[in-house]
Amino acid sequence: MTDADRRNDSLLDAPISRSGAAFQRARAVIPGGSMRPSSWFPPHPPYAARGEGCWVTDLEGRRLLDCSNNFFSLIHGHAFPPVVKAIQEAAALGTAFGLPTPQENGLAEAIIARAPHLEQIRFCNSGTEAVMFAIKGARAITGRSAIAKFEGAYHGAYDHMEIGYESAPGAWDGPDGDPASTIYARGTPASVADDTIILPYGDPARCADILRRKGSRLAGIVLDPLASRIGMVPASPELLAVVQEACARDGILLIFDEVIAFRMHHAGAHALFGVQPDLVALGKIIGGGLPAGAVAGPAARMAIYDHTGGRPGVALGGTFSANPLTMAAGMATLAAYDTAAVARLASLGDDFRQATNAAFQAAGLKAQLAGMGALFRLHLTDAPIRDYRSVATIPAGKGAIAAVHAALLARGALLTPNASGALSTPMTAAETDLLTGWLVEVVREVTA
Repeated sequence: MTDADRRNDSLLDAPISRSGAAFQRARAVIPGGSMRPSSWFPPHPPYAARGEGCWVTDLEGRRLLDCSNNFFSLIHGHAFPPVVKAIQEAAALGTAFGLPTPQENGLAEAIIARAPHLEQIRFCNSGTEAVMFAIKGARAITGRSAIAKFEGAYHGAYDHMEIGYESAPGAWDGPDGDPASTIYARGTPASVADDTIILPYGDPARCADILRRKGSRLAGIVLDPLASRIGMVPASPELLAVVQEACARDGILLIFDEVIAFRMHHAGAHALFGVQPDLVALGKIIGGGLPAGAVAGPAARMAIYDHTGGRPGVALGGTFSANPLTMAAGMATLAAYDTAAVARLASLGDDFRQATNAAFQAAGLKAQLAGMGALFRLHLTDAPIRDYRSVATIPAGKGAIAAVHAALLARGALLTPNASGALSTPMTAAETDLLTGWLVEVVREVTA
């Protein structure tokens, strides 16, 4: 038994809750007692019983203001009536077929109508798959194998995207002085790291230098313009210019990871940032709360996945790709997330971050909310946040963030374990004002 197991056992010796009992059952049949590392925190998370709007009720009957939204995938919150109805109607006709369905045409048309740059689309089942298939497409188009990503960024569990995901200050730079291609998952072949170039997010000049030296090796550059693990700070115009210049000069494909960021604009994050990527990875909200992913882009790029002429450049498919339930839920979700809803939610998020940051300053607290639109992340510092390194060296450290997360949960607010969150359309100023008050209380309590 590990020390962590002993600590969990001691915590569970207290009068057991329904969630505690569920966790004990889970530990017998699930490694770590949870299906997702991202949704686990000690001694165990509360178990969800039901959700409605922006609230989750756990097994104890406690209501939690849900700012996690299943890691930003529920733009309309829980049990959104149009989505529930769409799923019920689709399920009554059959849950899966070995044939295409009209629903996949409908969701494809809905996404492309919103985002004209995305002329064609292919569905898969997760954001991880979407990024992976976009990378495979870039390799097939360019005939190159190497991929670049930004230090600390999360793009799912594909081997190459886990490189540079987490590293300590003493191992940040490699022998050549560039950001190190650090292996994250034990057993990852060294060749994967060799074929993954790590770029600095907060230093456009250094990024430009690396791309001038190594750009000719690259099939693609993967970029999330508001990556949570990088600090949830927007990509600067200077960085975007450097990346686009390198792509044009060296024939590199630009892959925008909009698995989360698509929600930021009616036409997607690429439209908001004024960029025309070669391929875009989608997921989260396009599935309406069901498993979803997609690769989209201009028709000339998407032709690499065309199988009608024989063996495609890249085979993109799966048993449950374009599942009719997901397609129906996605159509209902996007229909309600129109330009007015996007604008209202972004405005609510801007007001929330500004009000909370002003409250932190008024209380003399070294804390800030970073983010954009309806997305936010708490940092326990008043110093500028530029990139992964500026987040990793915050003096308060991960322990303080874990304490904030636990204290917010005790008050009735659910954020992700790294204190990120997102607003959903059922929320109003009443919920954001409540959250602002809780954040100030908790930060004062933890950092006192």
